Amino acid sequence: MTDPQPCRVIGVLDDGAASLGATALAHLRRADLVIGGARTLALFDDDIAPAAVRRDLTGQLGAVPGWIRGARDAQQRSVVLATGDPLCHGIASYLATHLCIEAIEVLPNVSTLQLACARVGLAWQDAKIVSIHAKDAGEWVQGAAPSHGLYALAQALRRHDRLAVLTSPDNTPDRIARLLLAEGQGDDFHLAVAERLCTADERVLADLSPAEAAQQRFADPNVVLLWRVRARPNPVRFGLADAGYEQRQPDKGLITKQEVRAVSLARLQLRADSIVWDIGAGSGSVGLEAARLCPQGHVWAIEKNDGDVEIARRNVQAFGVSNHTLVHGKAPEGLQDWSDPDAVFIGGSGGELAELVALCLRRLRPGGWLVMNFVTIENLGSATSALAGLGAEWDVVMLQAARSKPILHMHRMAAENPVWIVCAQKEAA
Repeated sequence: MTDPQPCRVIGVLDDGAASLGATALAHLRRADLVIGGARTLALFDDDIAPAAVRRDLTGQLGAVPGWIRGARDAQQRSVVLATGDPLCHGIASYLATHLCIEAIEVLPNVSTLQLACARVGLAWQDAKIVSIHAKDAGEWVQGAAPSHGLYALAQALRRHDRLAVLTSPDNTPDRIARLLLAEGQGDDFHLAVAERLCTADERVLADLSPAEAAQQRFADPNVVLLWRVRARPNPVRFGLADAGYEQRQPDKGLITKQEVRAVSLARLQLRADSIVWDIGAGSGSVGLEAARLCPQGHVWAIEKNDGDVEIARRNVQAFGVSNHTLVHGKAPEGLQDWSDPDAVFIGGSGGELAELVALCLRRLRPGGWLVMNFVTIENLGSATSALAGLGAEWDVVMLQAARSKPILHMHRMAAENPVWIVCAQKEAA
């Protein structure tokens, strides 16, 4: 018995057979099994042999490897039709992980993103490719969690100057535009929308503002290109001055002071992808700096005071981060819905300290850190007692900073209130 032929994964475009070279077209016409979406199968109806079996993969992606295995076992020739380059957010990478590498042969085409860039004249070698070609993600709201279908796009918009986006019938160009407006980036980008490429109905809208695109509807299928028209901010990530935050007035402000904040963030041992909890967020200073330090991670923050929540929300907007979720509530209520953290900061406990300490240590990922700030002896005692009762190893740093203040033509040192920083690490796995 001869070795079975590999399944040919062929990249196609919407001009049908005209988009294929002679080799790819010959494989398609000789195939015993042709797999593709309903629209693609219909597009190539005249080039599929009458006796060939056709399988619509819409909603049945998980069954495709089995169909290919069955064809190979039966010594049949099989073809999968995929849009553009099947290895660029396409089916080929999925098949490669579910079949041995010898089971497939990829015949790529020009991607729709390449075509769109060519139509607009936009160099794309440094563009970030993002796919939202998935189920309906819903409208984006500021502070949305990582589970939102547009989350990856929101993060990419903060870190890149050019983006190429694969859309879907639900996650549309106008929805992308409304995301930009919700994140305060309406003046930062322009976008182009390329509709129905390689068809008689092709249309390219080459220079839209987000405000314009948010009010329009676009023909499907389409792709979106975005490019910055205003320089990307390069903000300080760590150690911002207290005056950089809006704070409660006329009081001095419910904020973790700069010196204490710096030490607390250092003790959290953050990584680029850390998941962070900020409990008792106050003005939001610790969580917001953590969000900047963890651009691939996410910060979950909670604050019970009505006025402080509104202040923290304004600070979130001013900071320009999309990986920060602020909740109005009293911990531990709602924490069960948050992702397990790599680091937890407690700046205020609302009287539930022992319960919070136990919960945080239980939910922390192995090797994660719990860092707490206290200004009263009573809370310090409660925290260390709770940690000792749980058998946790802990340490305390008392930090008292003094800042220079003018006095006549000279300066004196004015002491800040002392703060106890209590740290405990969960045992590594």
